[in-house]
Amino acid sequence: MKYSASIQLTGSSPVLDDQTVEIGGEGIQLGSTFLDYAYVAHIRPINHRVLIDTMNGENVTVSMLGFSFDGFWEELVASFGKRTVECLFIEEELIMNCEAEYALPQSVIAPEEKGRGHVMLYEDSVLVLPESSHAVRIPLAFTEEISLNGYWLTIRMRTGEIYGIGKMGYDTTPFAERCEKQAAVTKKKRAAQLKTCELKEPFTEKGLFRTAEEGAFWLSAFGPTTCAVELMTGDAAATYLYRFGDRKLFSYRLEEAMEAVGSHREIIYLPDEKIAEKPLYFMAVHRSEAVQFLRAASAGRIIHTAGHAEKLAEFLTQ
Repeated sequence: MKYSASIQLTGSSPVLDDQTVEIGGEGIQLGSTFLDYAYVAHIRPINHRVLIDTMNGENVTVSMLGFSFDGFWEELVASFGKRTVECLFIEEELIMNCEAEYALPQSVIAPEEKGRGHVMLYEDSVLVLPESSHAVRIPLAFTEEISLNGYWLTIRMRTGEIYGIGKMGYDTTPFAERCEKQAAVTKKKRAAQLKTCELKEPFTEKGLFRTAEEGAFWLSAFGPTTCAVELMTGDAAATYLYRFGDRKLFSYRLEEAMEAVGSHREIIYLPDEKIAEKPLYFMAVHRSEAVQFLRAASAGRIIHTAGHAEKLAEFLTQ
């Protein structure tokens, strides 16, 4: 929908009155300027104005919306949220969608954050959807404990992170019960799928992508401080190499990153400049600590040509 409003593109620029503002699926048109959601850091309503903070530290103020303010804000939040769900590649069944308070732990993505926003339970994950770029998809396959204490649900991950959500009214208990149930179902289903994936030398560990694609999985082989990963997808052309400090943490993050990307596996290995060319991929990397961790640990790749086995063996001795 199109709105008439005043726009200030930066804190020091002049206010442009009677501008056309249009909210779209991929971004917002602000007069003659288009702002992709990929570069939106935070949106917030203040005194009938909407402030949009961007990734580069600039801000946009939309004001003078009049009676259209509520509709504009609701449409902007909904469109930004929908695009975030797209960038996290969530295609699984939605079970519950609630307004809730949330508490997110500190991560490489953002400092500790508390607020209120949409919290969604999917068949294999919980999505916390704040009005910022700090959305978090919590994979139920990697939870260690899910517990409800009064109105507050605590989700503890195997790596130690603790997520809190609550104050959902009558939805609190059903959400918690279904969350526990889906965690158990997801873990059982993934364990059964893993049994069908065969190891081959020199690979000793295996894991799954989050995809309905048949026969797609990955294998990993470890050296003292190195890891090689083979994508068993039918079109694999290279072995991806990584260096790590803590093997257990690396193994967990590897699993989480592979689970997160689903069928969009190129996000794991595309160089930064190629990621920057694809707004949806840029959003996906920004919102996944595990994907950022894995990309940062990259040590290159070995193309499947003559000498591949020798190069791989040499790398794994490092």
